[in-house]
Amino acid sequence: MEIFRPYGFDKTLFITTLILIAIGLIMVFSSSAILSIEKHENTFYYFLNQSIVAAVGLLLIFLMLPIRKPFYKNFYFVYGLLFLSLALLVLCLLMPALAKTNRWIQFLGLRFQPSELAKLSLILFFAYYFDRKKDRMNEFQTLVFPLIILFLFIILIIKEPDYGTALLIFLICLTMLFIGGVKLKYFLYLGIPALGLFAFYLFQASYRLDRILAFLSPTKDPQGTGFQIIQSKLAVGSGGLFGVNIGGSTQKMFFLPCSHTDYIYAIIGEELGLLGTLAILFLFLVFLWRGMMISRRAPDLFSQILAAGITLAVFSQAMLNISIVLGLGPPTGIPLPLISYGRSSLLCTLFGIGMLLNISQRKQNFPGKT
Repeated sequence: MEIFRPYGFDKTLFITTLILIAIGLIMVFSSSAILSIEKHENTFYYFLNQSIVAAVGLLLIFLMLPIRKPFYKNFYFVYGLLFLSLALLVLCLLMPALAKTNRWIQFLGLRFQPSELAKLSLILFFAYYFDRKKDRMNEFQTLVFPLIILFLFIILIIKEPDYGTALLIFLICLTMLFIGGVKLKYFLYLGIPALGLFAFYLFQASYRLDRILAFLSPTKDPQGTGFQIIQSKLAVGSGGLFGVNIGGSTQKMFFLPCSHTDYIYAIIGEELGLLGTLAILFLFLVFLWRGMMISRRAPDLFSQILAAGITLAVFSQAMLNISIVLGLGPPTGIPLPLISYGRSSLLCTLFGIGMLLNISQRKQNFPGKT
C-alpha cells in the first residue's frame, strides 16, 4: 500500500533543477554566441535550441507529476523503451558518420543521441528486473540476462565510438547491482570480463591512449593532445575568486574547444570565478542529497532502485565532467548535466528527473497511519 500526494513532490530537488537549467541557459548563451554567429549567422542559435528543449522537458515533468499509476513501472513501457534504445543504437551505426562518429540519429534536420536514452532505459530496466527477482538476486543465473543486455549496450556505444559514456553506464549499472543486494563475489565474476572488454577497446584506438598520456603530461604536446586540458585549466585559473563577469571570457574565443558543451564548467570558472564553480558543485550535492532521500523514502524496491539510479547517474556524470575540466581525469566527451549544451542529454535528464519527482509523491502507507 502507498499514499500518493498529488503535487507533494520534493520542492528542493525541483528548485535545484530549475536553478541548474537557468545557469545552463545563461552560460550556453555566453559561451556559444560567437560560435553561433560563425556557424549559423544567428547569435541565439544554441541558446534557442537549448531553451526549447528545456521548455519541452519541464512540460514533460509537469505532465508526469499528477500521474497516480506509475506508467514507468509497466512491463511494456520498460521493455519497450529498452528495445527502442537498442534499435536506435544499431541504427546509429548505419547512419552517415558525423565528425567521424556514429553517435546521432539524423532525421528532418534534427539530431538525437540514443546513448542518452540508453542510459535511462538501462536504469529503468535494472530497477524493474531487480524488483521482480528480489528473492533470487543471490543466484548467479538471475544476473545472466541483465548482464547480457548491459554488455550488448556497452559494445554498441563503444562502437559509435563513445568510450566515456559506455564506461559511465557500466559504473552506474554496477552501483545499481550493489544497491540491489548482489553478493560481492559476483562483482569479481563481472569485473574480469568487463576489465578485459574495456582494456581491449582502450588499446584498440590510439587516440584513447593519447588522451590518457595527455592527461598525465599535457605539457609534452601543448599544441596537440594536451591543448584542451591546458586551455581548460587556464580558463578556470584566470577567473580568480569572483570571475571576469558573464560574457567576459577570452577562452571561448575559439581557444577552448567544446566551450559550450563538454568544457562549459571551465567557462563558468572563468566568468563566475571560484564562487561560481563552488555554487555549481553545491547544487549537485543538494541534488544528490534530495535524490537519495527520495530513494530512501520510496514505497517499494523498484522505486528505491530507480530513484537511486537516476540520482547517481546525474551526480556521477556531473562529478566526472568537473574532474575532467579541472584536469583530474582524461577527456571523455561527457557533458555537464542540465548545464552543457546538448538537446538529447537535457531532454533525457529531465525525463529521468520527472520520474524522480513522481516517486517523491509516493509514500508507504503503514497500517494504523494516515
